[in-house]
Amino acid sequence: MSQDRGLPATSYAVLGLLTFGRELSGYELKQWADSTLRFYWTAPAMSQIYTELKRLAERGLVLAREVDGGPSRTTTRYRVSAKGTRALRRWLADSDPGFPLLKHPIALRLLLGHLLDPAQVREMLEAYDAALAAQRRDLRAVLDGIDNEPAFEFPAHVARWGLSYYDSEEDAVRRVLSALPEPLPRPAQADGASGTGPAR
Repeated sequence: MSQDRGLPATSYAVLGLLTFGRELSGYELKQWADSTLRFYWTAPAMSQIYTELKRLAERGLVLAREVDGGPSRTTTRYRVSAKGTRALRRWLADSDPGFPLLKHPIALRLLLGHLLDPAQVREMLEAYDAALAAQRRDLRAVLDGIDNEPAFEFPAHVARWGLSYYDSEEDAVRRVLSALPEPLPRPAQADGASGTGPAR
């Protein structure tokens, strides 16, 4: 059995980020993971990035090079090796991609919405709607930065896919919101009432 068999998907994700012709430091890999992987995969923590790079380097899947980073400081930069490219292609071609596991915290809480005040359910869904809009803006910015770049043709497809997903989530949450009963108006306070007690 090949030594690169049995690597976790995150190892291949980190390895894959190095296949776009760039030599990157661990910090740069983390920044790139945060701006790409987080939209459709779990972005590794900084410590996990270095753990994966060490594992990949030990197996000869990445090549490390020390470069001068300033006074008394060096930086390690990584690039994918020919062996790493072969391993990644083999993983992509031969392994079963599986089916996505949806872990949706909003849907879980909506399932139990009968235990909440209706206003709390509405507030939760409206907050999610706003969060979707923010995520969509971030992903749109990513796509704008790579669109029409031949080297990033496939990441651009993923970004468009993600935008379609956020569109469908927005549609779903707004359908639920429109089906919820309208919140009852709050009782009006009596004239002069301020909630601080009577004036002395």
